[in-house]
Amino acid sequence: MFMKVAILGGSFDPIHKGHIEIIKKAFENLEIDKLILMPNYQNPLKSSAKADETLRLKWIKESTKDIENIEISEYELNQQKTCYTIDTIKHFSTKFDKIVFLVGADVLKNIHQWHKIEELEKLVEFVVFGRNGKKSNKYKNIELDLNISSTEIRKNLNDKYLIPSIKDEIINYYKGIK
Repeated sequence: MFMKVAILGGSFDPIHKGHIEIIKKAFENLEIDKLILMPNYQNPLKSSAKADETLRLKWIKESTKDIENIEISEYELNQQKTCYTIDTIKHFSTKFDKIVFLVGADVLKNIHQWHKIEELEKLVEFVVFGRNGKKSNKYKNIELDLNISSTEIRKNLNDKYLIPSIKDEIINYYKGIK
């Protein structure tokens, strides 16, 4: 049976309503059978996550527990090291017929630095979720209404875009490490 999946990777430090909106829009617009959330252990282009992987994984599971056809993969977390997207996609390409890789428009400025990006572009269909008019001229675009980032949440400790069931825990965590 042909299986088309979307993969949304990231630090999810913390997960927020923008991530949930991406998931919903992916199902609405991409005719996918399943969406895989892929929290990373260490993003090759960023310094380390503020929250450890166990906590981020807990928040992801709580935030997505009511969403159908979603899988939370611990593949990159289990590597316990920096993983390149190309290696993750090669791992999953043996399991699925077509992979759509979801990214936010904010990553476009650095996508040319991704390890083996040319090879990766042959293996997946990139779909960009744009904000504030930012979009890709190269890949398919889907507009996102929420303009929020995990960085802003950590910096301002604003719970407006956090999932209600975990917002207090997230805010208290980041307050404690400031």
